[in-house]
Amino acid sequence: MLGTARGRAPVPLSVLDLATVGSGLTATDALRTTVELARRAERRGYHRFWVAEHHSMPGVASSSPAVILAHLAAHTGRIRLGSGGVMLPNHAPLVIAEQFGTLEALAPGRVDLGLGRAPGTDGHTAAALRRSDALHEGADDFPRQLAELVRFLDDDFPDGHPYRRIHAVPGPVQATVPGGVQSTARPPVWLLGSSGFSARLAGALGLPFAFAHHFSAANTLPALDLYRESFRPSAALDRPYALIGVSALAADDEREARRQVLTGALAMLRLRTGRPGLIPTPDEAAAHPLGAVEREFVDGWLANVVHGTADAVRDGLTALAQRTGADELMITSNAHGPEARLRSYDLIADAYGLPVAVG
Repeated sequence: MLGTARGRAPVPLSVLDLATVGSGLTATDALRTTVELARRAERRGYHRFWVAEHHSMPGVASSSPAVILAHLAAHTGRIRLGSGGVMLPNHAPLVIAEQFGTLEALAPGRVDLGLGRAPGTDGHTAAALRRSDALHEGADDFPRQLAELVRFLDDDFPDGHPYRRIHAVPGPVQATVPGGVQSTARPPVWLLGSSGFSARLAGALGLPFAFAHHFSAANTLPALDLYRESFRPSAALDRPYALIGVSALAADDEREARRQVLTGALAMLRLRTGRPGLIPTPDEAAAHPLGAVEREFVDGWLANVVHGTADAVRDGLTALAQRTGADELMITSNAHGPEARLRSYDLIADAYGLPVAVG
């Protein structure tokens, strides 16, 4: 038994936000909430704040992580900001290098570049995004894209390479020209995944790895084992560093927590059955009739959401960190409106005794 004593978090706690849009609310409301969540996370001692790329989903307003992160950089001063993630196959590597070089210039030393190989949407939308044969490229092309992106970030294409004279700006090239004083620092690259492919690649390249436990819980332990077994020390890391994303929501009582997390479960059910929409209100979610198959899906989804009182959520998160050996937990709290999510992050911070920043 973990007990109920409040104390230090076993690993750093971070936040993943999707800029979810609730029923009766607008994308403007959602993005304002994202800013407030980032500011709150900074004040309450969370380590980093990431946003994720999604497309063609009415209930998710985070289609442009770089734009959102630039806005967050202007409204925060200490917390790490990053992408969880940018879907690399959707973009030219040079464009990503330029975007995140710009973010690094705006918020020096605070930017993470998390990369995924999924489209973050359905196949038709992916085709509209890519406008090329890239949609039909296999998983084997992801390492090539990644290598190209890293070359642009480091500005170190070898002599004779067709991109040798192409430079991502802002970037290291600015330190090499007459009078150049540009920092050579660049955002650390993370690989994201929900299966073994990115786990193995992150290990082989010696990169930090973020696993999507919140929607692929059955694969968490196998993927983390594969990452650690595959890990080779690199200039980025001398030992494995694994972060896991986890759905969690704390409320003042267990019943209210259940009401709030049911909204996210119903939204996911609608998405998985081809009916994506806004995040329903708690009353709408409670009144929604569920057939046997739908009930099975909702119950299975909620089984992987850590929810309840602050003490219960703290105990659940601590147990998850111990069971997986994760080096960091990144919490995502999907609920209808901002109040429940803001309250949840405060309660979790209180339960772990995270320091409150002053000033």
